[in-house]
Amino acid sequence: MLVTLPVYSTENGRKGKEKGKLHLWLTDNTHIVDIGPVSGDDDAASALLYKSTGSETNEKEDKLIALYEKKNVGENKPSPGMVSVVLTEELKRVKEVLATWKKVDERVSQLCPSPIAAQETSTANACGTVNITAGLVGFLSGNFSGNTWRDEYLGVNATVKGAATAAKETENGVTFTGRGAGAEWPVGRQGENQLYHFANYNFTLVATVSIDGEPKEENPIPFIGVKMNDGDKNTVLLGLLYNKEKQWQVWGGAGMTTTEHSSGWEPGTTHQVAIVLQSGTQGSVYVDGQRVGEAECESGDQKDKKSPTFSLDGMEVMKRKK
Repeated sequence: MLVTLPVYSTENGRKGKEKGKLHLWLTDNTHIVDIGPVSGDDDAASALLYKSTGSETNEKEDKLIALYEKKNVGENKPSPGMVSVVLTEELKRVKEVLATWKKVDERVSQLCPSPIAAQETSTANACGTVNITAGLVGFLSGNFSGNTWRDEYLGVNATVKGAATAAKETENGVTFTGRGAGAEWPVGRQGENQLYHFANYNFTLVATVSIDGEPKEENPIPFIGVKMNDGDKNTVLLGLLYNKEKQWQVWGGAGMTTTEHSSGWEPGTTHQVAIVLQSGTQGSVYVDGQRVGEAECESGDQKDKKSPTFSLDGMEVMKRKK
């Protein structure tokens, strides 16, 4: 589905007389990508027209046209009229994005939802009948450079801080090294046009991780978590930590809880961890399919919801003490 929506300055938003630009957006009701601007003005009304040849061999004749009405230049002045723009490059980009989504779906469908399931199946597709791409909004894998960890579905990218390197091609991930290293996935920090409103109420964040070496610190070490975009407060909704006793600890609600996982954790062992939020308040944490903790998440008033940020070893309010 293609839609046009205005995008405003991230600094000024709708304040004052700031004008937005009309952008073309592509969505399949799961993923969403900003294709780019189609006009330089915050237009009053717009529509899209698409003409298809109906032939896969003659796609060059396909046309996408944006039709929009210019806003009045003054209170007593009429609208300048309708404007039409042929979106040739934008249509090309749309087809590229659709091809990328399909390719990533094919890759992800070969991944197994848990190490246990991988051991119990001998089929070519380790996930068996499980469709793990259903409802999958974003996917971070091996597309990493500089301080940007790119979403394979071309949505919101994660920002890496501290020392990090791309994992081997066969592992498809990122290795964080040193104190303070980690990544933040700011799914609720897109300004006027929020891509992932659902994350305020319901989401599942899953990561395949391993811990290299044994910690010597007395205090638990942040591992993965969810915090609110509420300015300097950095309120943590829910977080998973680990300690040198090889226990998992959960932060959320009333504070810290400690749970001894049945198998514990070992250096170099791969674990699948998941943080789940339901109905905006009920949070749960899972390790290898087993629940290790839950908490009532205080996310503020419904009218003042602040979309979350997902953190990998980056929950600033739980800094490790020296």
